[in-house]
Amino acid sequence: MQAIGQDVPQVLCSQSRQHRATEVQHGDLPMRAMESAQTPAPPPHAMSDGLELRPKYKGVLHCLTTIWKLDGLRGLYQGVAPNVWGAGLSWGLYFFFYNAIKSYKTEGRAERLEATEYLVSAAEAGAMTLCITNPLWVTKTRLMLQYDGVVNASQRQYKGMFDTLLKIYKYEGVRGLYKGFIPGLFGTSHGALQFMAYELLKLKYNQHTNRLPEAQLSTVEYISVAALSKIFAVAATYPYQVVRARLQDQHMFYNGVLDVITKTWRKEGIRGFYKGIAPNLIRVTPACCITFVVYENVSHFLLGLREKKK
Repeated sequence: MQAIGQDVPQVLCSQSRQHRATEVQHGDLPMRAMESAQTPAPPPHAMSDGLELRPKYKGVLHCLTTIWKLDGLRGLYQGVAPNVWGAGLSWGLYFFFYNAIKSYKTEGRAERLEATEYLVSAAEAGAMTLCITNPLWVTKTRLMLQYDGVVNASQRQYKGMFDTLLKIYKYEGVRGLYKGFIPGLFGTSHGALQFMAYELLKLKYNQHTNRLPEAQLSTVEYISVAALSKIFAVAATYPYQVVRARLQDQHMFYNGVLDVITKTWRKEGIRGFYKGIAPNLIRVTPACCITFVVYENVSHFLLGLREKKK
C-alpha cells in the first residue's frame, strides 16, 4: 500500500529536470527534440536502464529548488491526484480488512493475539488492499517520472490521473496496471511490521503504566507510538520501494525484480537501495501519525456511543 509504505522514492521524483535545465542553458533543446522525433526508437535490448538520465541532486533542498525553478509549484505536486485517491482508499480498505481479520481470529477466544498473529493479519490485509489499489500507484509513479526532455507541459506523455490510467491500459493492458505487483506483495511486510509494532507498543505501554490493554491513550501518546512504528517499518522495508518504483518507471528497462536488484547493487551499492529515505520519512511519518490519531479517537468515540445505546 502506498500510504503504508509504497511511496515513490524521492530520488526518482522529476528526474529529468536537471537534465532539461542543462539543455535549456546550452540552447539545444529544440534540436534535441527534433532529432528525437526523427530517430526511430532502438529495440528494447539496446536500451539502457535509464540510470544515466537521472540528475544528481545534492540533497533535499537542492532537489526542491531545482523542481521549483523548472516546473514551479505544479512540479512539486505532480502525481498528487492518484496519491490522494490511493492513500484514502488504501487506508480505508486496510483498516477494514485488518479489523475484519482480527475479529475473525479472536471470535470465541479469551486470550489476545500473539505478535506473529498481528503480523500475519496485517500482511493479509495489505495483500488484499494491494490487489485493488496497485493501478493507482503505477499511475502516480508514471505522472511523477515524466522526464522526456519536453519543457512544454502540454506535450507531456500523460496529462492527468485518468489519462494515465487509460493510456496504460490501452498500450500495456492489465499487465501494465499491475507492474511492480510482486515486489508490492513483499512490501505488505511494511504494513505488517508497522501494525505489529504499533499494537505491541500500545500493549507494552499500557502494561508499563498499569492500565488496561485496551485503554485509550492521549493524543501525544498515540503520535509517539505511531511515529516509532512507522520509522521501524520504513527502515526495515525501504529497499523494496526503490525496486518497485524502478520497475514502474516508464523510462527504465529491466527484466524483472532480480535484474533491478542486480543492477542497482552493481552501479550504486547498498546506498542505492536507501536513496531518498530521509525525505520519505519526513513526508510519511506526520501523515501516519495523523491517520492513527484520528482512527483511534473516532473508534473509541463510536464504541462509546454503542455502549451508551446498550
